[in-house]
Amino acid sequence: MRSTILKFLGIIIILAFTKPEEVQQFQGKAIYFSKSKMELGRWGARMSEAQKKQIKARLKNRLEKEYVLNFNKKESYFMEEEKIDAISGATDSWGKNFSQGNQYKNVQDNELVQSQEFYGKRFLVKDKLQKIDWKIEKESKKIGNYLCFKATATIPSKELTWYDFSWSDLRKAEKKKDSLGNDIEPQIEMTKVEAWYTPQIPVSHGPGEYWGLPGLILEVTAGNRVMLCSKVVINPKDKIEIEAPEKGKEITKLAYQEVIKGKMIEMRNNRGRRRR
Repeated sequence: MRSTILKFLGIIIILAFTKPEEVQQFQGKAIYFSKSKMELGRWGARMSEAQKKQIKARLKNRLEKEYVLNFNKKESYFMEEEKIDAISGATDSWGKNFSQGNQYKNVQDNELVQSQEFYGKRFLVKDKLQKIDWKIEKESKKIGNYLCFKATATIPSKELTWYDFSWSDLRKAEKKKDSLGNDIEPQIEMTKVEAWYTPQIPVSHGPGEYWGLPGLILEVTAGNRVMLCSKVVINPKDKIEIEAPEKGKEITKLAYQEVIKGKMIEMRNNRGRRRR
């Protein structure tokens, strides 16, 4: 433990005497593996274990994903490594409509730019970074060769998956009336987040919506999803170019959610008319 702390202090000293132009050139690449638990709800209780196993196999590309995070001191670019479905031999075109697109973050300018594709239309979501009030905890552990420290936060669930859609979210958002006929504001669901970051890599970046800690985030647990960094390369031989996406209709996160909601309601209504 003592040798690890001395090594960490040595890194801080080196950075303190590093020339500004050398700090500017600092860059790296991190590979993350994401795994989510399959939630089948009430109807899953009626399934056999064989049926659950079959569904899990079909949803493997949605439950298990791999991502790449390229970063320098102020910018990062986060993207999913596309996989071919082991069963159908094709990519998951339906799931792609509700998955996270390539994401650019600038922690210095508080800027988010994310490329999203929805039913053949390309959008360029521009907004501020999700504000996260991290609480630094006392626990520490090693992930690979890095000493990591624990941080926790509570974040509105929808802010973590704003590019996704759920009929249950739509029902929860509908205003209900109390006994006097007054509107009852829908309750905002929150997600508890546990992150592990390493000051040995002195950047404020992390995978997905996560950022803002005094070191690269190597592990995140939020709800039923875990993201774990499996590999880090600092200052690779080939220079990494980090640029924000540029193609697509410019839109905010809130406006993009309205586009998705409107399209899904339209599809539901059209399906209802065809059944009559």
